[in-house]
Formats: sequence, C-alpha cells, structure tokens
Amino acid sequence: MSEKRSMLCPNCRKLISSDEPACPYCGTTRPGSLWKRGLGGGFSLFRLDPVKAIIVLNAAFYLFSLLLDPAALGLSANPMTFLSPSDGSLFLLGATGTFPIARFGRWWTLVSASFLHGSILHIFFNMMAFRQLAPFVIEEFGFPRFAFLYIWTGIAGFFLSYLAGIPFTIGASASICGLIGAILYYGKSRGGFYGEQIYRQAMGWVVGLVLFGLFVPGINNWAHGGGIVSGIAFAFLTGYQERTTERFIHRFLGMATIVVTAAVLLWALLQAAYALIT
Repeated sequence: MSEKRSMLCPNCRKLISSDEPACPYCGTTRPGSLWKRGLGGGFSLFRLDPVKAIIVLNAAFYLFSLLLDPAALGLSANPMTFLSPSDGSLFLLGATGTFPIARFGRWWTLVSASFLHGSILHIFFNMMAFRQLAPFVIEEFGFPRFAFLYIWTGIAGFFLSYLAGIPFTIGASASICGLIGAILYYGKSRGGFYGEQIYRQAMGWVVGLVLFGLFVPGINNWAHGGGIVSGIAFAFLTGYQERTTERFIHRFLGMATIVVTAAVLLWALLQAAYALIT
C-alpha cells in the first residue's frame, strides 16, 4: 500500500493529501504539483526569513560598494557621510536618477537603487525602519504581496523622482515608504479600534518623514512621496489577508517580482565586477 502524504493547499492553506486531483475545499487543480507548491503561500521554494534576507542583501551591496573603490572611501568626521562609497561605485551597482537613465538608458536601476546606500548611517536607519515595518506587512498581506509591494513601490518612487529631475539617487527608503503606504491603507480600510490605531501609527511615520525631509538636506522627498502613494494604490489593488484571500495571481506576481529583482541585482554585480577587473 502506498503511503499518502499530507500538505497544505497552496491556495486555501487547508490540510489535504498531496495526490488529490483537486483541492476538496477550494477546487484548485493538481495542488500537489511542484509548480503550484512552489507558488504556494510563503513561497515554499524560498525558506529564508524574508526580512533577514533583505537586510543581508542590502548589507552585502553596501560592503561591495565600499570595496569597489576603497581609495575614494568617505572617512569624514561628518556622521552623515562617514563610510560613504564613491559615486562611481554606486553608479556601477545601479544608482538611479536622470543621469543614469536619461544619459545611459539604465532603466533597470529603478530596481537596483533600492538596495544601495550612501553611508553607514543611511543603511542603519533604513534597515531599522524596515525591520519594524516589514513583519507587519508580511503578516497582514502575506509574503507574495509583500514582495510585490516592496519592490514595485520602490520602482514607483524612483520613477517619480526621475520625472521630477532628481539626477542621482539611492536607498531603500522609497520601498520602506511603500510599506508605510500599505499600512495606511490597511488601517483605514480595516477600521475599528485596531485599524484606527494602526492608521495613526502609520501617520506618525509619515509626519516624521515629512519633517525629516524638510530639515535634512539631500533627502529625496519625491521618492518618499511616490513610495507612500503607490503603497496605498497597490495595497488597494492587491488587498490584504482579511479582505482578499491570497490567490494564484498574488503568488505569481510575487514570484515574478523576486525573479526580476534577482536578475537585475545579478546583472549589477556582474557588470561592476567586470569594471573592477578591466
């Protein structure tokens, strides 16, 4: 007698047999296939903690940007620019703006710029904010929608700053602002005491960002604003767990976003490494 194995349906997350021709609860056909299990909730093909993975990825790109041009390393007494990589290193690794895009056609930098930082304080504060916000969005929206929101709000924020004429820009803050926008939508849409408290906390982040952008020079407020607005819009379109059950389209978009992002970052690394050895 063959042994039956149990699994969670990749669509409705109910416990079923892996050899079911269709899920008895939601009707998903061939739920045990590798393709659908790979696109299942939580992306079973990717078992890394997504928050830690993104922080490590940002840290790795920051360290590589320092190693690309150590002679130009920023070692000033100014804490805002201490341990800052050169503009040349950031350009090679995918900084975005009108200079890389309009002059060199590097549209892919709209993705890569979210993983680059200009100083030790820059990456520290961004990753601290990310560490606080990301778990909530993953919990309420699910990982596939989180991946889509995080990357595409960064793209939207940087695209808006490109249209506004910002010549050279980097940082995870556009994507982080996208998470804030998604949380704003969640709190307002959910309503009730809990939703209102979440909304107020998110508005506190927005106020802090506005004040920070007004008083600290060099802040890309266009990218921040574009991230927040697109976060609200994308959260409205994709929905969140309580209102819209995770569907195949969410998992497909999340997986496609991860694949495209990985390809862009690999391209950035390869061309930077090539420039380093030639």
